[in-house]
Order: sequence, then structure tokens, then C-alpha cells
Amino acid sequence: MERARLAALGRGCLLWAVLAAPALTADRLGLNEPRALWQQLAGPVLLAVATALSRRRPLAAFGLTAALSLAFAPALFSVSYGPALGVFALLLGLRAGRTAPAALCFAAVGCAGTARIALAGADPVPEWLVLTGTLLFGCVFPWLGGRYWRQSRQLAEAGWLRAARLEEEQRLAEERARLRERARIAQDMHDSLGHELSLIALRAGALQVAPDLAGHHRAAAADLRAAAADATDRLHRIIGVLREDDDEPVPLTPAGESVEQLVARAAESGLPVRWEPGGRNTAVRPGGVAERLLHRVTREALTNAARHAPGAPVVVAVTGDDVRGATVTITNGRAAQGSSPSPGSGSGLLGLRAAVTAVGGTFEAGPYAGGYRVRAHVPARASAAATPPRPPSAPYTRARRRVAAGLGAAACAGVVLVGSAFGWYAYTETHSVLEPAAYAGLRPGTPAGEVARVLPDLEVRDPPSERAPAPPEGADCRYYRASGELFVSVDHFRLCFDDEGRLVAKDVIPRVGLAGEGHEEYEEFTR
Repeated sequence: MERARLAALGRGCLLWAVLAAPALTADRLGLNEPRALWQQLAGPVLLAVATALSRRRPLAAFGLTAALSLAFAPALFSVSYGPALGVFALLLGLRAGRTAPAALCFAAVGCAGTARIALAGADPVPEWLVLTGTLLFGCVFPWLGGRYWRQSRQLAEAGWLRAARLEEEQRLAEERARLRERARIAQDMHDSLGHELSLIALRAGALQVAPDLAGHHRAAAADLRAAAADATDRLHRIIGVLREDDDEPVPLTPAGESVEQLVARAAESGLPVRWEPGGRNTAVRPGGVAERLLHRVTREALTNAARHAPGAPVVVAVTGDDVRGATVTITNGRAAQGSSPSPGSGSGLLGLRAAVTAVGGTFEAGPYAGGYRVRAHVPARASAAATPPRPPSAPYTRARRRVAAGLGAAACAGVVLVGSAFGWYAYTETHSVLEPAAYAGLRPGTPAGEVARVLPDLEVRDPPSERAPAPPEGADCRYYRASGELFVSVDHFRLCFDDEGRLVAKDVIPRVGLAGEGHEEYEEFTR
């Protein structure tokens, strides 16, 4: 733990050293206007505070650096604090999850800079363009980059988690497939063997009541009927252990046996069942899901009729086709007098309901006209299984696309604004140049009208008045550049006029770094 703290402290110190280097060296290299010593030292101290806050409070660190940059330059752009501003904006996007506070902070910085430019700016239009370009390129663009980096890391982590979850789901799916197959086999055994045992019990019952059977044979037939019924109940309890109540698969249908053949076989076994076809247009595709479900419903209903209502007449009717869907209805009357219905758990009907509704069908079972009726409708487009939709991983992808779109929009807007600012800067700087030869030809006392013939179209909007000597009392002074070079400090000419419009003084203000030195190159023009 202590080692981690020391490592974090070392990274913080290294970050502060990198960010404070431009603030400490820009003045000495002449990249900034001369400042007092306390102003030069206040910047690194505030950057140290911002560096300490950047991990836990990145928004406060960025706000402090933005305030420092605005205090130093109304247009927000400066060599001393520009790198720190971009770095803390990047850390803000990387470490802060919410976007609204950062957006409000950017808006506040833009409003504060606009107010400063409007109140104290020498040339508001280009300064505001520089402010907007700096805010976009130096703040919003790094912030969006940090957010993109953050979301990329989150997406990578989510991808690994999703891969692990999919592996676990695959393992569970395989396990569940084995359980479902076991349940399918158990259900098929329960339905088919239970049905066959019920038919055996029916045949034994028919043999028991035969008039020409001897007494001891009649007792054997009764024992056989009771044993078949008991075997059916035991099979039901044993198979119930292997079944899954929440997942009832469709069992296999005996090969080549239709619903009509099933009814005919039950009738041959002694069950009083009658087949009622639905007409010439009743046809169900053999071997399909609908045919298998109809076979299962009919088999279970006939088994229940033989067990719970022995001797009662049963009617099986099938209607529909592969276009409209198929419906099977099994209706049985009251149990015969003297019969002994066997109790049941009702789980077979629950399994039928689950199987039919799983393919979009309907299932009804209940008392009807003194007996019992089971009705099932299977749609024409029934499918054996439905594939559940997989959970999408789109949120992170959409977030990355939004951040990428924001980066592109900010880049385009920044290019337009910076290009406009550069164009305006180049135009104003090159159209405010007074040629040294023209300056040398000017003499004190010359009327302003004659002087205007040699003057450029524009004046310097941000004159170096702090480096110029004190102007004559009551004079109107104008500043012009001595060279059209861009992005470097150049010499300036100052022309002062009195109330009557006559030239009373002219001065040369040396560029930054030459203050206090002579300007002999212009002396020959002023003699």
C-alpha cells in the first residue's frame, strides 16, 4: 500500500514538472510579455494544486487551470499554461463519468473569456475567435479524447466479462440440454408405457367380465388388471423424479402411427372410443410438430379416460389443416357403474398445457356435460423451439460512436474557427505595417492629412504601450508595425498628433528582448 502511494506521488510530481516547465521558461525565452516575479511564481504553485486535485477532483483541477489561463490571457491561449489546460481536460474526460458538469464548466470558461474580451480586449473579434478555437482544440477536443479512451477501456472490460459469461452460459446450456434430453426420455416413457399399461388393464378387465371364464381364471384376470394399474402408478412416480416441471419437451411419436391409428388401437384394446374425422379438408402434415402434439394430447387423454373413468364412452375429433392449424377434442362421459377410478396427480395435463402453449397454441381441460373434455389447438406455423434473443452489446458501441462523432464535430468546428482566426490575424497584422522609409520621411509639424498618405489601412489593435515612453500631454498616439512578420515580436512605430492634427512626436518601440538597447537602424531616418 505504501509503495502504491509513493508511486502515485512520483507520477504526480513528474506531471507537475512537465506542466510547470513551459510556465517557468516561456518568460525567459521571450515568448510572453514581461511579468512580475510573483506572477511568474504563482503559476507553478497553482499548477501544483491542480495536479494534487486531478485524481480525485478532475473538474476542480481543470477549472483552476482554466481560471489561471484566463487571468494570464483573455483569449485563453498562452504558451505558459496551454499544455496544462489540455492535459487536465484530457484527465477530466478520462476520470469523470458525467458529462453535464464538464459541459457547464466549458460554457462558464467561454462566457468568462468573452466577458473579459468585451470589457478589456484591444481587438475583440480575433481574440474571441482565438478563445473559441482554444476552447475547442485545447479543452473540448482533449476532453472528448479522454472520454473515448475511458469508454474504450470500459468496452474492453465488458468484452472480457461477456466472454466469461458466454462461456458459463454455454456450460449451463450444455448441462440443461442433457437434463432436457433426460426429461424428454422420461416423459416419453411415462406417456407411451403408461398408455400401453392402461390398455393391458382394459383387456384384463374385459377378460374378467367374460361370461364363459372360470372362476379361478376370472380372479387371475382381476389380479392382472390390478397389477397393471399398480405398475402404471409406480411408473408415474418413478418417472416423475426425472422430469422437469418448468420445461416440458415434445416426446417422440411412435413411427408411422397417426392419431386415427392410435384411436383404433385403443378401441381394439377394449376402450369404448369413437373416431370422428373433421371432413375431407382435415389433413395434418405427418411427422410435424402439430401432428406429434396432437398424438401426445390424444394419448394422454385416452390414458386418463381409461384410468379415471373406466367404461365411459370416449369421442376423439380432429379439425383443421396445415393452413388454419389443427384442433383435437377428446370428450368422455361418466364412469361406468361399479368401476373404481384411480387417483391421479394431474401433472400429465400440466405437461400438455406447457407443451402446447410453448408453440403458441391453446389448451383447455375440465369437466364437460357430466364428463370431462380435453381440447388443444396447435397453430399451423408451430416450431419445436424458439431461440431467445441474445443480449446486445450496443450501449458501449453507441457511446463510442457518439464520442467519435463529437470528436469529429469539434475538430471540424475548431479547424474552421482557427482558420478564421489565423486569416483575421494575418490580415490585420500585414495591413498595419508602416514602412521604415515612410516613417523616416515624416517630420514633426506635418499635418495629419499629409501623414495619412503614407499610413497603412489599419492601426495596431494591441499596441505595446507598456514598453513605450510617456506620450506628449494631450496627444493622440497611433501605433503601427515596422514589419509584416507573423508570430514573432517586431518593432513598432508610434505617431502622436496634437489637437490641431499636426504630428508632434514619433517614436520607435523595440521588440521584446531589445528594451533598453538602442535602435540605431532607424536613427539615420530620424535625423
